[in-house]
Amino acid sequence: MSTASETVQPVARPISRRRAFRRSPMGRVVARLPFFLLVAIIFIYALFPFLWALRSAFTPDIALFATPLQYFPKHPTLDNFRAALDASFFRHALLNSAVVAGSVTLLSLAIGAVAAYALGRFRFRGRSFVMYLMLSMTIFPQIAILGALYTMISGFHIWFIHFPHLYDTRWALIFTYLIFTLPFTIWVLTSFMRTLPGDLEEAAYVDGATPLQVFYKVLLPLIAPGLVTTGLLAFISAWNEYLFALSFIQSPDNYTVPIAITSFVGKSNSAFQQPWGEIMAATIIVTVPLIILVLVLQKRILAGLTAGAVKG
Repeated sequence: MSTASETVQPVARPISRRRAFRRSPMGRVVARLPFFLLVAIIFIYALFPFLWALRSAFTPDIALFATPLQYFPKHPTLDNFRAALDASFFRHALLNSAVVAGSVTLLSLAIGAVAAYALGRFRFRGRSFVMYLMLSMTIFPQIAILGALYTMISGFHIWFIHFPHLYDTRWALIFTYLIFTLPFTIWVLTSFMRTLPGDLEEAAYVDGATPLQVFYKVLLPLIAPGLVTTGLLAFISAWNEYLFALSFIQSPDNYTVPIAITSFVGKSNSAFQQPWGEIMAATIIVTVPLIILVLVLQKRILAGLTAGAVKG
């Protein structure tokens, strides 16, 4: 006989086909399919201009506007790259951009690292105000201060050291580019300085190190990923800058690469045809160094972007 104390066994409900499909490997793939499609659309949208420039750079001028449209050149050529590199103003522009961008990067890192050490490791009145003041300097658009900068650059001269003017020189670009790259560098490096443990600094002081020795022997090697990340961003910003270069540079010998690329317009003998192949080839030549830098320094960049995200 059954008694009241006997427990009733629960009846196992069969799993529905829809739930079983969701738990299967195929169901998981289907569930993530919209996300993958969105990523693919964003990837194609971001990469398509570069691929189109690459396609146009290897396509002869006759086939650029041929119908039906050719997404891949049937007869690729290097003539556009040869024509771009044969232009003397473009070769000078590559050198000028390398000098200007390299100088801006080195100055930004040198000054920014020292300023970040002071703002990140020392406590003094007005430190937060200085930080927010530098951050506000990066908010203003370039066009807002272009008129004042042009007046200063065109009227600046130091006669007693044989430095008559700044206008139409590389120094004009270096000084003006620092206005935007230096505050950003200081802000980012200060956040790296604040995440470093104070025990290392105190141990160095106990061993008799000076604040300057603590900076370049102890703390500076620890923020190397941050230096690489901010330095690369400063280099890219200076390499691609166009407005200040267009405003402060006049002679073709001092052109930077953005101005040199626009100078190809009107170079053709025909008034109704532009050398789009040469323009795209010059664009590829200018972009490749940045891609190589990112690929070579990708580990440092990743470490710099994620440094300080987790404490402990």
